[in-house]
Amino acid sequence: MTIRNWPLALLFLLAMPAQAAVTSLTVEKTTPIDGGYVLIQGHYRGALDPAAPRNAIINDIALAPRGADGRVGYSASFAIARPADMTRASGVLVYDVPNRGKGSAHALEGGHIDLISGWQGDVSGTGLQTIVVPSAPVRGPVSVRFIDMPAGTTTLPVRGGALGGIGGRNFEPAIADGARLYVGHSDNDPLAQRELPRSDWAFADCTAAPFPGKPDLHKLCVKGGFDPKLAYTLSFTAANPPLLGVGYAAVRDLVAFLRHDTGAANPLAGQVRWAVARGVSQSGNFLRGFVHLGFNSAEDGSRVFDGINPLVAMRQNSMNYRFATPGGLASLYEAGSDGINWWSPYQDRLRGLPRASLLDRCHADHACPKVVEILGSSEFWNLRASPDFVGGDARADIPLPPEVRRYYNAGVPHNGGKGGFSRATPPLAACVLASNPNPTAWINRALFRALIDWVTRDVAPPPSRYPTLAAGQLVTPAAYAAAFPKIPGMPGPQYSPLYQYDFGKGFNYADLTGAPTIAPPRILRTIAQLVPRADADGNELDGIRSPLLAAPLGTYTGWNATAAGFQKGRYCGTSGGFIPFAVTRVERLAAHDPRPALQERYPSHAAYVAKVKAAADILVAQRYMLADDAATMVAQAKAAPVP
Repeated sequence: MTIRNWPLALLFLLAMPAQAAVTSLTVEKTTPIDGGYVLIQGHYRGALDPAAPRNAIINDIALAPRGADGRVGYSASFAIARPADMTRASGVLVYDVPNRGKGSAHALEGGHIDLISGWQGDVSGTGLQTIVVPSAPVRGPVSVRFIDMPAGTTTLPVRGGALGGIGGRNFEPAIADGARLYVGHSDNDPLAQRELPRSDWAFADCTAAPFPGKPDLHKLCVKGGFDPKLAYTLSFTAANPPLLGVGYAAVRDLVAFLRHDTGAANPLAGQVRWAVARGVSQSGNFLRGFVHLGFNSAEDGSRVFDGINPLVAMRQNSMNYRFATPGGLASLYEAGSDGINWWSPYQDRLRGLPRASLLDRCHADHACPKVVEILGSSEFWNLRASPDFVGGDARADIPLPPEVRRYYNAGVPHNGGKGGFSRATPPLAACVLASNPNPTAWINRALFRALIDWVTRDVAPPPSRYPTLAAGQLVTPAAYAAAFPKIPGMPGPQYSPLYQYDFGKGFNYADLTGAPTIAPPRILRTIAQLVPRADADGNELDGIRSPLLAAPLGTYTGWNATAAGFQKGRYCGTSGGFIPFAVTRVERLAAHDPRPALQERYPSHAAYVAKVKAAADILVAQRYMLADDAATMVAQAKAAPVP
């Protein structure tokens, strides 16, 4: 079917057969876009059979309201970018998982079709990809945290908590009875928090009236005002949790429909031979959970994605349990690092998990995708990658199965820096160190192309490259810190601790499903973690080293330290850090910097460029970088004032 430029007011609605998972698709707008592509935007509706085996894992689906047909309905937005001339199309559908509703469909190299859609049921707003899911008529315990409120604050909204729309818990109290409020002086010792007496706080608005203020179940007031030096954790009973796990099924059904339906209702009918998904961070976590929970098999058993590319994603998305938090950021008390997070069977005896892997269900269905997993340094320091590599006991490497490749970008921040060959990088307002510019985009591009070739032509991608315990490439954070260069005025390494939580007997830890009964969860123990080793400059040695890291202008870290506020001195987000080298020996000696200066490392600008080129040439030969991207990097190095 050819879709031409439809007037904005004209809706194109085509009904599907009643038994189909996708029941209708509405094209609301088509627009020519750059690259010789057409953008198709609209909404679709779906209906899920709660009794179907592949839907039963959706948490609380048995409690959801049903239509006259006995099915559970939902609706979601979508956008498709496809070549205007479909004779140019490659037959590859790329599903780019939106991150917190954000994303756009656009022209892709190679004539691939790009698809995005709504899957996160607790986000809304103009310009976002959204989904409307039903709620379950039940109540349960939840918690929200509040930190870094302005001095003098008397009242805070309960909904959203400290992280707002990005990672906050969007729960509203159902009743005031049984609620509790805790305060803590430092997240370095969360067990030391204490409970505030009920007489010292209230569900109320104290902005216009002194404590206890005007009763309001949606606001929190503290007697004497909030103390910015403290963290506040509110535990209460909430109601009507949305069935966020429906988002998995919605993506499954849309992709299966676009791949396989041959009717006139499908705007891509007959055009899709292969489907590949990629997602960054939260979106990559979505893909890990999608495969683990069995959603790579459509209701009829057909494979959904032939390949997936989770980037900088080390855990399952926290979206398929009661009162889940899919927008979470792996902060204190958040689930996600608790369950099965490894690609080969492994039994985490320390945390009481069964021997299992992320691929068990798709293996049983003969529907596993090929996997290209990409991560970097910040995923160890902030997002707890260690158990994915060496398990909870950190005693041995967990091997990768044949259908998985893993690539580690050494010394990079979360999803890479902006690149460029400069000692001057932008400061980070919340962090002590400047931003880490070490890039990953070009390496990620080459590896995604390798995934496409693996799926469509069965051409094996380049070998996995990542640090291993067996090779002595993973060390304890204490060993890393002891070897890290002592640079006056610079903070020491900081990392995010990994706790084993007790969410109560109603929670299924392996799958992150069920109904937590303890909020906030109890902390049972701290899980030991390992991190990649580094050289005398503090730069990581193993994995894929970009030309910028191979010819460094400073120390590129996956960690940083918080500059101020409640978290001062602890790890600072996922942006990593950069400590530039001194230019001259005199300068570095005056600063007592043990790292050689630029002029001690590189005798001339030409010598520096030669080192960059040699590193880029090696990556091209090994298929970790494309030749045109390598040429761009070398040109940037030539134009840079180094040393």
